[in-house]
Amino acid sequence: MASLPAFGRLVAAGWTLVRADALIPREIDPVLPAGVRAVAGFLRLFAGRAAREGRPGERLGRCLEHMGPVAIKLGQFLATRSDIFGIQFSDDLGRLRDRLDPFPTDVARAEVEQALGRPLAGFLNEFGDPIAAASLAQAHRAVLADGRIVAVKVLRPGIEQRVAKDSATLRLAAGLLLGFAPALKRLEPKLFTETVIRSLELELDLRFEAAGAAEMAEVMGRDAFMTCPKVVWDGVARRVLTLEWADGVPLSSPASLTLPGLDHRLLADNLIRAFLAQALDHGVFHADLHEGNLFIDAPAKLVAVDFGILGRLGKAERRYLAEILYGFLRKDYARVAAVHFEAGYVPPHHDVDAFAQSLRAVGEPVFGRAASAVSMGRLLAQLFDITALFDMHLRPELVLLQKTMVTVEGVARRIDPSHDLWAAADPIVRRWIARELGPAAKARDFADEGLRAVRALARLAEEHGAPIVIAPPPRPPSRLAWFAVGAAVAGAAFLLARWWPL
Repeated sequence: MASLPAFGRLVAAGWTLVRADALIPREIDPVLPAGVRAVAGFLRLFAGRAAREGRPGERLGRCLEHMGPVAIKLGQFLATRSDIFGIQFSDDLGRLRDRLDPFPTDVARAEVEQALGRPLAGFLNEFGDPIAAASLAQAHRAVLADGRIVAVKVLRPGIEQRVAKDSATLRLAAGLLLGFAPALKRLEPKLFTETVIRSLELELDLRFEAAGAAEMAEVMGRDAFMTCPKVVWDGVARRVLTLEWADGVPLSSPASLTLPGLDHRLLADNLIRAFLAQALDHGVFHADLHEGNLFIDAPAKLVAVDFGILGRLGKAERRYLAEILYGFLRKDYARVAAVHFEAGYVPPHHDVDAFAQSLRAVGEPVFGRAASAVSMGRLLAQLFDITALFDMHLRPELVLLQKTMVTVEGVARRIDPSHDLWAAADPIVRRWIARELGPAAKARDFADEGLRAVRALARLAEEHGAPIVIAPPPRPPSRLAWFAVGAAVAGAAFLLARWWPL
């Protein structure tokens, strides 16, 4: 019976979309197959007044806002893909990022005082009206007692209960999807749903976000692609987060991309490189990089906020990602295919050469062309066909990575419509390959293997009671011996470099 309320909410959501003509909007009828047009025409018999008010993106945005935080998250993702859905549609959905209806300032003030357990008078000199309101929380400009300007983030009252209800509805939808469309089992809708729900649950404790912001500040400090504000720990609690003020203009603002002196290409490059450096070099990345969470300044400064969702990659996943990207950069489709099989992304009963051929069919039409000349909708459809043909299942541990890659690419295209994703990624991927798979890395791995072997032999000897002989320390080598060792190492490095071109 627990699913009965969830089923009711799911039916209500579908009815809301139908009444607003937001499920299959009439504006896209000309590009729909005849069968889909017939279904859409039938559904429009039930459309109401909301179907006549606004463009498709506006109608869908109102529906998603009414449905709650999970639906709003979906709308935020769709808003980044102007290359697929069109600029107007994306702009109309853009208000879901940070321009939702706020709750009153006096309620926010009371929430902060209750969460921190003390009056604001001793902590803040000023507490302003909301400057941004999103699905889970809203932000206020404030001034600390020491004069620093900060942003105070406060969770919406009752949001925990709303997310719990939405999560139950999402789980039910995933189960129904499997029942009505068994062919979609390889997309693992239930596992995907659990990943999304878990990330939402973590977002509801702002102490986790504070810790994530501090961690990402350390990671971003190692490169100059992106920065983030410092945490004010005295203003952190489960439902409140205080950060130093983020300089710049919100990328969600229509005027942001008209700033004087803005270098659009470099700004888009910095976004791609910041994400890849985080994921490849450090194994942790900001997993919600939509326009509402980014501030920019000329010529190409990027400041990120909202660290409620962090993605993490293990060493093996980082290597697979780097080798796949590197293989595409070199057009080495055979290696890209081999990595997919090594990682288990493609079942072993398939032919690796046939998979490499299918990858070439996707990659070749894209390289060397301006982003504006590439249809992402067509490209994604082709990739989806390939994943179905080779029985590729969705990997839950890569859900955040894949979602963030698509979001980041969409934002980069908004910044610079002619942006070349591969050219931006090239130096970061090559840097990782040189460091982790180059001659020096091979020598380091060889030494580590030798050390592990020696330790294993020592443990084996101890287990079998064999005496461990401690030899006297050797005499220090002569200068001639050091010269010979140096020459040998230099020669080996030269041969490895010749054998392993980058």
